[in-house]
Amino acid sequence: MKITIIGAGNVGTSCASLLAQKDIVNEIILIDTKEKLSEGKSLDISQMSSIIRSNTRIFGVTNDYSKSKNSEIIIITSGIPRKKGMSRDDLANINAKIISSVTKKSIFFSPNAKLIIVSNPLDVMTYISYLTAKIDSSRVMGMGGILDTARYRFFLSKKLDCSPLDIHTLLLGGHGDTMVPLYRYTSISGIPLMEFLSEEENNVLIEKTKKGGEEIVNLLGTSAWISPSASVIQMVEAIIKNSKRIFPCSVFLQGEYKLKNIYLGVPVVLGKYGIEKIIEIKLNKKEKILLNKSFLHVKNMIQKLDLNF
Repeated sequence: MKITIIGAGNVGTSCASLLAQKDIVNEIILIDTKEKLSEGKSLDISQMSSIIRSNTRIFGVTNDYSKSKNSEIIIITSGIPRKKGMSRDDLANINAKIISSVTKKSIFFSPNAKLIIVSNPLDVMTYISYLTAKIDSSRVMGMGGILDTARYRFFLSKKLDCSPLDIHTLLLGGHGDTMVPLYRYTSISGIPLMEFLSEEENNVLIEKTKKGGEEIVNLLGTSAWISPSASVIQMVEAIIKNSKRIFPCSVFLQGEYKLKNIYLGVPVVLGKYGIEKIIEIKLNKKEKILLNKSFLHVKNMIQKLDLNF
């Protein structure tokens, strides 16, 4: 099995490294536009193979998409990262052209691949990739929700002084400030969160979650890459192993939640065919309003884009 990663920056390289450590694929192709970058990074990862006891082969190439031919999964991390003072929305027009270009090249050589989009603004870029690829929407998905829930679980675990492994939660909507917290669907080892925190206390943590990526940008001067990469690999593993894991991912809605023609984060079943089922959960009035607000925000960004690529 072959997996291609487009973009040998921090996220792409971390994805390649984590995936190699899993030893669940035969071959990883790492592609970048910068000459020698992917070659150097793939060589570095390859040289730890005996240490991590992995038989996965990693090859780096510069702009040669033919090497990605017949990939099972293509992970797109291309685009400029967020810098200090920038919002995810600021990246939209710049990254849209990049995502459209790499999607065309990727799908030409791997027409049956599943596409996982990581580039920001995530829901918009996933939609752009879907429009460009012209394949079934079940094979084009965005990573955002897994990362958002991971950040939320981290902040909850610190607040409650418990293991994040025991926290189960769900966030809907766009990857960013309009994400929709589901207080009613959050529990610790099956115990409803309301037994531990009031909704008001929880809202403070939700705000921290919304700003989780921004806080890292302010500290480092660039976007996060380790936790996003781990989120991507969780999706890859679910697809490869056909494990039917349920994750919040950015997917194309065609009437689900009474929303159409939009990519937003909702719970889905991930398997060997990609998005195998979109799960509709019952929302109360407040949650529906928040989800619709997120829908309008993503829709507004799309409408502002120049789609003449």
